[in-house]
Order: sequence, then C-alpha cells, then structure tokens
Amino acid sequence: MTQDEMKEEVAKAALAYVIEGSIVGVGTGSTANKFIDALATIKDKIKGTVASSEVTAERLRGHGIPVFELNDALSQVNKLSVYIDGADEFDPQKNLTKGGGGALTREKIVAAGSEKFVCIVDESKQVDFLGAFPLPIEVIPMAETLVMSIANNLGGKAQVREGFTTDNGNIIIDVTGLTIKNARQLEDDLNEVPGIVTNGIFSHQGADVILMATPTGVVTFD
Repeated sequence: MTQDEMKEEVAKAALAYVIEGSIVGVGTGSTANKFIDALATIKDKIKGTVASSEVTAERLRGHGIPVFELNDALSQVNKLSVYIDGADEFDPQKNLTKGGGGALTREKIVAAGSEKFVCIVDESKQVDFLGAFPLPIEVIPMAETLVMSIANNLGGKAQVREGFTTDNGNIIIDVTGLTIKNARQLEDDLNEVPGIVTNGIFSHQGADVILMATPTGVVTFD
C-alpha cells in the first residue's frame, strides 16, 4: 500500500467520528484533503463545516460542502462536534507538531472550538519525541529578528519560510534540529514571547484520538 493509499484509508476511517446533522471542523494539508474528499460522500448528512484555512474552505466548497465561519458556527452550537486534521508528527502522549502547511493558528483555534480532535496520519508521523519535523512558529513580521534569536537559543536552527504569508498576514519561522521532551512546557514558553502568534506544538490542543494508517490497516490511539 502506498503512502497516498494509506492516507485515503485513514481519511475514510475518520468518517466514523462524524456526527449526523453536526458542523464539522476540517484541517489543512494532504491528509486533510483526503478527508474532505471522503466527507463529500456523506455531505448531505452534515449541516456544514468550519475550515482551518482558505485553501481548505475552497476545497470544501468545490465539493459542494457548506462552510461556516467559526464565530457563526459557535453562535449555533456550544462547540463543533469534531475537528479532523492531520499532523506532521505525534509522540506517545498524543502531542502533535502541526503547521507544515502554515495554518497552525487557525488549526489550533478550530481544535479549541471542538468537542473532540481526531488526528489522521500515516505511520511515518509516529516519533518518540517531537522535533524530527521542523517546528513552525507564526510570527508578526515586526518581531522576526527577536523571535529568530530566541528560537536559535533553543538549540535548533531557525529560518524564515521563504515566500510564505499565513492567512493572517504573518510569517512562519521554522526551527529544525530540536528534540522536544517536554512539549507542553515549550508550547507555553514560546507563547509567552511577544510577537509569536502561536507555535506548532499541539499539547494543550492535542489529539483526543489518533488514527494511524499502516500497510495492514488503521491503528487507533485513544
């Protein structure tokens, strides 16, 4: 089974967590795209979706799936029933690194506005410690040099993502070479730095359930 086929299988498995008549949060990235394609097969059974990025919203609308703004959705319901998204990596505590597609802030917001976060990945995303994948940090442009200096002091190497602007009008700084043994503490420490909008560690907004595709089937971590 190819990696693409595994993504398709885990995306289909995530449909089991979609509650009929509800509003579903949808993430960003290649695996989330596979979920959008799967969701289109049951689009008449849901009220609509909330997208974590403009790219996701466009793909959802292309399938004829209604897209709500989060503020409008939460005026109708206490929380979204479920948020379904991929991850760049996950550790044994179900902490995640996200933001390879640059939508980390909106992803974190939609995750926080949802009853359950179901993360869909293939087995290449499983790690002992976060840091194998670059840690993205969304930064207000004015704070670029300040944040670069602080990020370099973590022991990794910080680099601005060239030619990329987030949907919020900010830059992304990617930090490579880290071994993150206390994900929640680092998430908190980075979020205290002025100019950082958010960082790509999802510990407070970690996954409730992880569905991991393997060549022999989908494994569930809950």
